[in-house]
Amino acid sequence: MTRYGKRGDMVVHEEEPFNAETGLAALAEAPVTATDAFYVRGHGAVPQIDPVAWRLHVHGAVERELDLSLETLREALPEREVTATLQCAGNRRAGLIAIRDIPGEAPWGPGATGTATWTGVALADVLALAGPHGGHVGFEGADLSPEAKPAQQFGGSIPLEKACRPEVLLAWAMNGEPLPVVHGAPLRVVVPGYIGARSVKWLERIEVRSEPWHGYFQHVVYRLLPEDGTAGPGAGMPLGLIALNSDVLSPADGETIAAGSVQVRGYAFAGGERHVTRVDVSLDAGTHWSQALLLEDLGPWAWRHWQITVELSPGDHEILVRAWDSSAATQPEDEAALWNPEGYVNNARPRIRVRAAPA
Repeated sequence: MTRYGKRGDMVVHEEEPFNAETGLAALAEAPVTATDAFYVRGHGAVPQIDPVAWRLHVHGAVERELDLSLETLREALPEREVTATLQCAGNRRAGLIAIRDIPGEAPWGPGATGTATWTGVALADVLALAGPHGGHVGFEGADLSPEAKPAQQFGGSIPLEKACRPEVLLAWAMNGEPLPVVHGAPLRVVVPGYIGARSVKWLERIEVRSEPWHGYFQHVVYRLLPEDGTAGPGAGMPLGLIALNSDVLSPADGETIAAGSVQVRGYAFAGGERHVTRVDVSLDAGTHWSQALLLEDLGPWAWRHWQITVELSPGDHEILVRAWDSSAATQPEDEAALWNPEGYVNNARPRIRVRAAPA
């Protein structure tokens, strides 16, 4: 086991703050990711919070300020549940680093993503008590990040329109168990369809605002820069909705497998309001495609696992994948055109290389 009860096969990028991604074998186990294998992305030390003394402060452009205990949230508002995929904006960054180095950024592979069933209350129900009249809803956690300039607590915001949607939760449970400390206990935000950075952990404060969050983690980083851009306040494009993405979970890149019938498995996730409609697989660099089978549908906010059986003769093979979403969009063809100075939004068509050995 690694820290915080995580499995030993987690790929640990940093011990403090703890940052670790899920191994592909664990992602392939089931459509809902096991809690002990779920990825962790942190920007500061995990804070120590007394859940009894903890209060959620709701303020800003509201008719009534609120200070709510966990007990009040659980007793006064209806419990909600949503199965949702979270994905780090830096997922698959390693593919961009292979094209050109990105100094100071962790080489996240394809495991900075996962799907869980979250339980809590609708953010909309809390906002209704406060009476919001701004256009944005900001969140601030208890975790202090020294990487921010100046050092500050992690925070971010989403539009009020999204915040009032029933799928956005203030969650105290994950996969039917109390929310683990490393995942934001006693309370975290879950914003389905948005980059993981908007699902703020260790939530302490909700601020209804007239403008988006001006803190470091929305106004400076988690922004898509042009190839020659430099990070700075307001530079580039703020990241919000997750881009259509997919990956191969089995077999592993570089693996030697038996020639013949081979089952290929993976996931696809559309993000935003979109859903995955198709996944195609090619064995000849995209000249011909075969359609994969989409597996269990966990609802509008979760990925789809997929599988296909292909015939591989002895020798080396490349398996290329593309997903399609409900807007008829598909993934970009290659990673080179997506390179950016922060290594965000690598949603190029995944490809793996395997060797088929004679049976």
